[in-house]
Amino acid sequence: MHIKEQSEKDGICRIVLDNGRTLAYSEGSGVSVIEKDGFYFKDLEKSGELLPYEDWRLPPWERAKDLAGRLTVEEIAGLMLYSPHQAVPPAKGGPFGGSFGGRPFWESGKQPWELSDEQKEYLSEEHIRHILLMTVENAEVSARWSNELQKVAESLPHGIPVNLSSDPRSGARESGAEFKSAGQDVSKWPEGLGFAACFDTEVVSDFAKTASREYRALGITTALGPQIDLCTDPRWMRFADTFGEEAEKTKEMTKAYCDGMQTTPGAPDGWGAESVNTMVKHWPGGGTGEGGRDAHYAFGRYAVYPGGNFEMHQKPFTEAAFCLDGPTKYAASVMPYYTVSWGEDKKNGKNVGNSYSEYMIRDLLREKYGYQGVVCTDWGITQDPDARIDSFGSRCYGMEDVAEAERCLCAIMNGVDQFGGNSRMEPVIQAYKLGCEKYGEEAMRQRTELSAARLLKNIFQCGLFEDPYLEPEKSARIVGCREFVRKGYQAQLKSVVLLKNKDCLPLARGIKVYIPERRIKASKGFFRQDIPEHTEDPAAADVISKYAVRVSDPGEADAAVVFIESPQCNPYSEEDAAAGGNGYLPITLQYRPYTAVNARAVSIAGGDPREKFENRSYRGKTNTSYNEADLDNILECRKAMGDKPVIVCAALSNPMVMHEFEKQTDAILVEFGVSKSAVLDILFGEYSPTGRLPVQIPRDMETVEEQCEDLPLDMVPYKDSEGNTYDYGFGMSY
Repeated sequence: MHIKEQSEKDGICRIVLDNGRTLAYSEGSGVSVIEKDGFYFKDLEKSGELLPYEDWRLPPWERAKDLAGRLTVEEIAGLMLYSPHQAVPPAKGGPFGGSFGGRPFWESGKQPWELSDEQKEYLSEEHIRHILLMTVENAEVSARWSNELQKVAESLPHGIPVNLSSDPRSGARESGAEFKSAGQDVSKWPEGLGFAACFDTEVVSDFAKTASREYRALGITTALGPQIDLCTDPRWMRFADTFGEEAEKTKEMTKAYCDGMQTTPGAPDGWGAESVNTMVKHWPGGGTGEGGRDAHYAFGRYAVYPGGNFEMHQKPFTEAAFCLDGPTKYAASVMPYYTVSWGEDKKNGKNVGNSYSEYMIRDLLREKYGYQGVVCTDWGITQDPDARIDSFGSRCYGMEDVAEAERCLCAIMNGVDQFGGNSRMEPVIQAYKLGCEKYGEEAMRQRTELSAARLLKNIFQCGLFEDPYLEPEKSARIVGCREFVRKGYQAQLKSVVLLKNKDCLPLARGIKVYIPERRIKASKGFFRQDIPEHTEDPAAADVISKYAVRVSDPGEADAAVVFIESPQCNPYSEEDAAAGGNGYLPITLQYRPYTAVNARAVSIAGGDPREKFENRSYRGKTNTSYNEADLDNILECRKAMGDKPVIVCAALSNPMVMHEFEKQTDAILVEFGVSKSAVLDILFGEYSPTGRLPVQIPRDMETVEEQCEDLPLDMVPYKDSEGNTYDYGFGMSY
């Protein structure tokens, strides 16, 4: 085999072989190329001889097992870690900072792609090779930063590349729950529910193939998604990120997503330079939190199954993600959720977080369903709990009374390979030592070597050991290119659902429209931080001006367009707890104050070391949405507009109760994470709506309380004043 082409740029040497394979290495890393049997290979071990893990002719699993056997306990522990979220560069005042020569970035004089002190320490001291990218300035910066990481990693023992990962970053809506990054530069697509609203699996496949190209150009080789939970409770904070609650449709979209992301066209086993590992989440399904509460917070730790439907929630994993139609065969990684799957441990009867459950991980995931990929915990489950139950970091559910090393050991012996959000190897090393005392050194070495091999396989199969380096100029051309942006925008349009139209849509271009500002009460953010009362303008002037003339007086307008969002509220009140209550409040899907007279008198699940009670019922309590003024805007517009049309555009992060306002409207559009331009294109007739409801719109809050958290499509849907029922699959066109 001959060298077809050689080049050097920015300290990176590239050798293109005549079989099309590229070998790339950093000049300063100490790595060179060796020849063996007429073939060329990177000498990552710097030994001068070809080792099995350096031989690209061998299968990824064989290479991974060889390298795993060469690693120290410390190096394995580092592989089992996952860095906290990285902002490139860190924003002033942002939650994820970093130092550069001991100074903040904005005072350091450094380039935005240069590594922080912490990132260098992750690589060299903690042996971390899995780094989570959050925000980044642009594609070129991301590519340069990725190259800097890879240069350092390549210079260290064994030359193990960095596996960069990302939470979902292609959503057109601004970041909400979780750490979605709303894209720097990438093409913009609907959220998960938006894909479901298209009722077209090809849209999901097209997205996945596009996103994998963009991710690889950014340096990302693992996607923390898709989120394939069956969201059978309409109140869950993460409802919008799922494919909905219908199992068969979710299975179809799961396969389309994972196959599209992981498959490099033309590669014999599917893996190659365009492949991105998927990490499906959250095993065994996270959409059944009691009362709709979320397990990021201790007040939402329990998943319940009053309908006896536990097994159905596993089907998107067992009948889709673990048996793909494409050549990569199964999703490369899986993430268990924080939740305690209440009463579902059939082996030990323990109510502990899923990663701590031998039954959930070893018996079901590993043995019954034979899953062989990486199991990575959700973020921050091993740390000690906060003193306050109303906090962001208290997720070692059911394991609060043991040390962090014991928590790590428990998860490892269950079959967990990696700890999300953990950047210190010491607890994992201590877990190893405890395991040696309990199970013997040979058994612990064998067990942790298995995890190392699984983790390394995901790096090998994406081709990073041969070529981890990017060409920044090429990345800038790929990410957010015109073709990808066009595809994403078409998907946005396809996902919007028209629910009501009293012959007022589409609107004529150039008319005068009145758009009220949104008023939001003081609220709690994702990190449980206090957000002060504020106003929001829902439509930028430069966007509206392309379609209509915006006026400040509704009396001058030809139509009112009211942008609203699903009702949002606080599910837990420390003030209530301090006053002698249990702190638990109903999650309301209506705007006006809601009193939960029909809620359970006694909760299904309960108990926390910081609580002196087990009944988490909120029966008889009242809650009001932060954005109650959305309803006021509709009613005020109706009064001011007289017989002129009032059009509501609702951004749904959850199903919502519409009887409060539907009769006061002339048209209702709903969307699931799209841009304002997409909504306006439909309002003004540039695209005739084709989307259909991927959810049920509940008749009222009584039907929300009566439904079972684990059963799909079990609410009474709303029937509007025109005689249409807002059930799953409903949608209108022009």
